[in-house]
Amino acid sequence: MQRSILAVLVGTFTLRFSTALTGALLFFYLADLERYGGERVGAIVVGLFHGTFYVAELVLSPLFGLLSDRLGHHRIMQVGPLFGAVAVILTGLTTNLWILAGTRWLEGASTAASVPSILGFIAMATASDEGLRGRVVARFEAATIIGLGVGIVAAGPLWNFVGPAAFFLNAVLYAVSLAIYRFGVTARTDEPAAADDPLSVSRRFGWHRYLPLLRSAQVWLLAPTWIAVNAAIALILSQSIFQLIRQPDPRFQDQLLMGGFGPLQVSLGAGLFGLVFFAGLFYWGNRFKKYRRTTIIFYGIVGGAVLVAASLLLNHSAAFPGWLQVVVVLVGAAGLFVLAGATPAALGLLADISETFPQDRGAIMGLYSVFLAVGQIVGSFFGGVAAELRGIDGLLVGTLVLLVIALLPLGHLRLFEHRFEVGEGGPQPRVEHPLAE
Repeated sequence: MQRSILAVLVGTFTLRFSTALTGALLFFYLADLERYGGERVGAIVVGLFHGTFYVAELVLSPLFGLLSDRLGHHRIMQVGPLFGAVAVILTGLTTNLWILAGTRWLEGASTAASVPSILGFIAMATASDEGLRGRVVARFEAATIIGLGVGIVAAGPLWNFVGPAAFFLNAVLYAVSLAIYRFGVTARTDEPAAADDPLSVSRRFGWHRYLPLLRSAQVWLLAPTWIAVNAAIALILSQSIFQLIRQPDPRFQDQLLMGGFGPLQVSLGAGLFGLVFFAGLFYWGNRFKKYRRTTIIFYGIVGGAVLVAASLLLNHSAAFPGWLQVVVVLVGAAGLFVLAGATPAALGLLADISETFPQDRGAIMGLYSVFLAVGQIVGSFFGGVAAELRGIDGLLVGTLVLLVIALLPLGHLRLFEHRFEVGEGGPQPRVEHPLAE
């Protein structure tokens, strides 16, 4: 079991690395598409492309969550790398925007197949050991963040050295992820829902299994905050690289961060960004016993607001002395450090909720992807419009608005936490199984 868990975590890293590498390479590709015989691409198209990935994840995650409960998490997690490999090969072969949009759909399908099955496997494998669950969930988040961060950082040098051929190299990395899942995970530890559960026999598979999950109060208490936080993060990530590297827009000459940066500079900045975020992730992930999870989420939202304020100031700091710019950057880094705690806190709360649905772990983790995708779609589309209207300033103000929205339902979510008591055995739900007759 320990070997299988380790393999799943390593596979999560390699798969997230490939996903982030593809996304970042695509930003460079779109920014320079005319050079390769394609059309000129604007901010709204970039936002639509980024959002298309999450539309696919939103639509397909529930299906793959159900399939993983029926066919086994181990089988379904192997589907993700196959979709990803096909997507990157097609991306490197075309400049047609419609085909490129289709590859984003395939990339979204890759994540939709992988995340519910991987999280369902983790929930099942750690069901009898709450301490192990906490460690594995934290490491899953770390593998995800590191993979995404390293993938973004690697994109700049790869693009500089090999250009669009980097997409084909990434197909090899997807094959590595497939091999890890295929040969590193022991299938006998990954069975579908228990056969002796009468509910799992008579109502084993079907969209109707999502209805009780969607009607449960605990899911809807978590959803608004999680969607808004993810939308805020997506709004920045969907546009920041493109806005930093594109030709400076003459409408926004007063904005220091608008355009003119090279791929290596962007990759270096992304690397430092990732290090600070990972440090915050590690710190707050070890504070669950000291702070309530809604408290950590609240701190994270406030930290995000500090990051936005510092970034706005930096964007208009052309006349500032160098030392003052450094201070502003450090304040922003502190906000990012605190913001990092919101993601593991939300995932930890969802893991508690999933114990209410022990035979539907794949389905409930599919909802994790749904809420993530909804947030990413909203943020991506909103980000394209905001960047087109006001450049970097538009992105930052839009992010602040979404963080305020995320804060509004948090009080109700905090009232919900008392339904779970954390003892030696971990969170204990005080509600009946929603699928019970």
